Amino acid sequence: MLVATALAVVRTQSLFATAMLSGVFSLLSALLLVVLDAVDVAFTEAAVGAGISTVLMLGTLALTRRFESAPSHSPAIPLFVVLVTGATLIYGTLDMPNFGSATAPAQVHVAPEYLERSVHEIGVPNIVTAILASYRGFDTLGETAVVFTAGIGVLLLLSGLRRRRRNKREDV
Repeated sequence: MLVATALAVVRTQSLFATAMLSGVFSLLSALLLVVLDAVDVAFTEAAVGAGISTVLMLGTLALTRRFESAPSHSPAIPLFVVLVTGATLIYGTLDMPNFGSATAPAQVHVAPEYLERSVHEIGVPNIVTAILASYRGFDTLGETAVVFTAGIGVLLLLSGLRRRRRNKREDV
């Protein structure tokens, strides 16, 4: 379903349909993450990807046209860049351990340290909460700051577009 939704996003000309399908894609991604037992990441994907991003895209659509303009250049160069990037990413994953492998570095080195030290260092009996709230606290704070900055940037862009449209109407 993810692939079908992605293809629909690429093929559609309606910007509203693209925004809605992007939200659907984010919800499907969140469902996949729930199946993979990454509920915290799924919650973030659902809130940011399907929620905030969709609302911001719809707000932007209120200030633009309904349909995509015809491209003025050939899609060959962007397609080449995407294919090279994809091939590089796939090549980079070839030496990764199998999914769920007990001999993966995270299982051999990191997990035993967290299980052994977190109760004594933090005092929280739930290991997942201890890792997310304490060990990854700065990471989560950084992610929140990035999302906040992106939201402020979009709001500033939207206010500039609105101001320009108002000035054009006054000039006419």
